[in-house]
Amino acid sequence: MIPRRGAALPDYPWDTLAEHSARAAAHPDGLVNLSIGTPVDPVPSVIQAALAAAADAPGYPATHGTPELRKAAVDALRRRHGVEGVEPDAVLPTIGSKELVAWLPTLLGVGPGDVVVLPELAYPTYDVGVRLAGAEPVRADGLLALGPARPVLVWLNSPGNPTGRVLPAEHLRKVLAWARERDAVVVSDECYLTLGWETEPVSILHPSVCGGVFDGLLAVHSLSKCSNLAGYRAGFVTGDPTLVAALLAVRRHAGMIVPRPVQAAMTAALSDDSHVAEQRARFAARRSVLRAALTRAGFRIDHSEAGLYLWATRDEDAWDTVGWLAERGILVAPGTFYGRTGGRHVRIALTAPDDRIAAALTRLSGI
Repeated sequence: MIPRRGAALPDYPWDTLAEHSARAAAHPDGLVNLSIGTPVDPVPSVIQAALAAAADAPGYPATHGTPELRKAAVDALRRRHGVEGVEPDAVLPTIGSKELVAWLPTLLGVGPGDVVVLPELAYPTYDVGVRLAGAEPVRADGLLALGPARPVLVWLNSPGNPTGRVLPAEHLRKVLAWARERDAVVVSDECYLTLGWETEPVSILHPSVCGGVFDGLLAVHSLSKCSNLAGYRAGFVTGDPTLVAALLAVRRHAGMIVPRPVQAAMTAALSDDSHVAEQRARFAARRSVLRAALTRAGFRIDHSEAGLYLWATRDEDAWDTVGWLAERGILVAPGTFYGRTGGRHVRIALTAPDDRIAAALTRLSGI
């Protein structure tokens, strides 16, 4: 029997790209896949060495993570993002960030009758997580549009996926004040925080936003993009110590544990900033040439001031643009994957090897 909750879930969006993927792959020079933000560059050697050194790990790891990992996360938040005052006990490693996004409403006790606010254009898993909990997702960038609604949870994502939009500190403060008046938890997905291009993104835990008061706040971080660790499933959540303790209690019962060697790799990744700068430079170079080529080919790039994607349009239906690019061997994601208002944009990832980026440039310039 199919579970009732599972029956309410949408189809997996990327499955609908199969026909366009086959068409793009038939290009004589092969496929350029810019449809998904999966890392393609090597895992830094310092991280690989830490993983290998911890490979002899026969016992169960700690759900809360090692003290070294939690301290490394606190130190990285301070160095990289100016976040002060987080205690190591308020850091909880997660099996990547996607599983936390999907299960956070359930883990926090959200359920039928509850309302959860999502961005208008958003990573599909926010919506999936609300549906898994049996709650009601409501998309709204302007909170005043919610009227008397009293959500129990508000999701933020800055820099945003798919748009690359950055929410300034003033906007984040307003959301925080609005949510606290209604006793709602605010969760900020900050997995692209190291990738600011035209403006500097700010964490919701930064003193300019929350004044050092973390009550009702959670920040979700991923090492997939900044450290090329998507294959390791490495992330963490931090913020309000009471909320983190509640998550820890449930996750211990459920066996949601990051493997011990991965915890060692995370500690190394969070303790070293040089590889983060190197990977950022790779993305910056790809972004520069790809953006210029798309503009010359008649695209307009909206937002995209940060993050791992270009939010591009030819002022036509998104699926028409997907097809146009597929004919040239380039696969991208239609904006409709992320919400109804994305129907005239496509999301173009910067995650392709340099030779494939060069191939895309050649094809776009040959129009």
